[in-house]
Parts: sequence; C-alpha cells; structure tokens
Amino acid sequence: MKPILSPWSEEFEDFARAIDRSAIVVAPFITARPLQRFVSLLDSCSHPRISLITNLAVDSLLQGSVDGNAIAEFCRMIPTATVRHLPGLHAKAYVADEHMAIITSGNLTLDSLYRNYEYGIQIHDPTIVRRIARDLQDYGSLGASVSLEEMDHIADVAATLRDKHSRKLNSARINLRQEFEIQLESVRESLMRLRGKPGESTNAIFARTILYLLKNKSLTTREMHPLIQNIHPDLCDDQIDRIINGIQFGKEWKHRVRGAQVDLRRKGLIELVNGHWQLV
Repeated sequence: MKPILSPWSEEFEDFARAIDRSAIVVAPFITARPLQRFVSLLDSCSHPRISLITNLAVDSLLQGSVDGNAIAEFCRMIPTATVRHLPGLHAKAYVADEHMAIITSGNLTLDSLYRNYEYGIQIHDPTIVRRIARDLQDYGSLGASVSLEEMDHIADVAATLRDKHSRKLNSARINLRQEFEIQLESVRESLMRLRGKPGESTNAIFARTILYLLKNKSLTTREMHPLIQNIHPDLCDDQIDRIINGIQFGKEWKHRVRGAQVDLRRKGLIELVNGHWQLV
C-alpha cells in the first residue's frame, strides 16, 4: 500500500497497464482525454472486460464533466466494456484484476489527473483488492445498465441541450426557454427509462438495495427509508408520481419498499427480529 499524491497520471497509467482480464472504473466525472489515454494503454489483444460505473446526471452532462460521446466511443473501441448509471455516485476507485486497486479523490478527468490537488492510496494486497472489487460490484448492481445505443442517444441529446443552454444564457426569448425545459425533461425521462429495463421492476431494485444495506447491520424500516432514498433519489422523489416502462417513480416508493421486504421475507432471505430487519 502506498500513498498517491497529485499529479497522479503515472499511477493511473500503472493501473491501466496492470489490467489483464478485467477492470472496474468508478468515477462520477469522466471526460474524453483520459479515456483516450486509457484505450491506448490497454492490451486490446487480451480483450479485457472493463466495467465503467458513473453518474449520468443531467447537470454533469450539460456541464461536460461527464462526456457521453467519449464514453460511447470508449465502448466502441473496447467492445467488452460495460457502462452502469448510478445516481448519487461519489466514490472514485479503480481496480485491475486482483493486482491493484486505487482509492482516490480523483475523477477520470484531465484536471484530476494533472492539475487538481488529489490524494489517494494504491493497494496491491490481493485479499483487499478482491474485497474492494466485490464492494464496487455491489455498488454497480444498484445502478442501471446502459447500452451503447442508449449512451449515443443520451450524448446526442446532451450536446443539443448544451448548445441550447448556451443560447439561452444569451437570450431572454420565452420560446427558447420553454423548448430548453421540454428537452431537459426529455433527458431526465431518458435517464429514468434506463431504470425500467425489460424484466426489471422497482421491487427488484429495492430488494437488491435492502440486501445490500443489511449486509452491514440490522435496520428498522424507518431507518431503512432515508438510506434507500439517498441511494435511489430518482425512484424515491416525493414530489412526483410517474410510471415509465412499468417502473413507478415517486410518491408511493415506501409502499414498494414494504413490498420488497415482504417478498424477501417470503423467500427466506431476511427476517424481522424485535422490529429490526436482518439477513437470514
């Protein structure tokens, strides 16, 4: 284990070169230049599986701190790569097989690698690296899988919105503001649709989340609610009431959490002891 100080571009390159079979990259902000450098360092002949976990937040897409086009291009260059969208993601971590893990304050952006003052640690103990990988995979399971086609669509709409947003700042025309808000809502709905995959349901999402939370300690339902809402703010918005692709968003989320609890108890996976839910 060793500390990582800024700039940490060399440590990132060490990480990329260490990848043999698979890697996990967890970063809320991802931009083009680091991804391009990442591709250049990978041994494409070994066809490594790269799992990208990020937060495709509307504000991040508009500001360019998440580059949808760059992520889509990365997936074209590395066909074995996968992308997951996890709202509320703040962790920054990089894992290469069982060889290395980097836990850091740094996103996968040019500023983070070369300019910002970041700090982190590089870990080589296989037991700890495996544990970190499992934890990050658990994080990823709480999010939504994003196909290349969906990523292209999000990137295209975000690019259009950025252009309109720039014009909006220089214009007070009401019709442009209205059009901007309509398309902004379209992006939000596209992100919601990622949560409504065929065969998926709110019940399944909440069930996975309950099992994830109970791995650490037993919880009452009241204690569980704010934790679930923090993990899934898009599904647990008390101000809306919508159904997209069969997924319910909004005001009734606590009832659906209760339904997930009942299903898990019926399957013998959790139990209620003295008012606290715990794993069986």
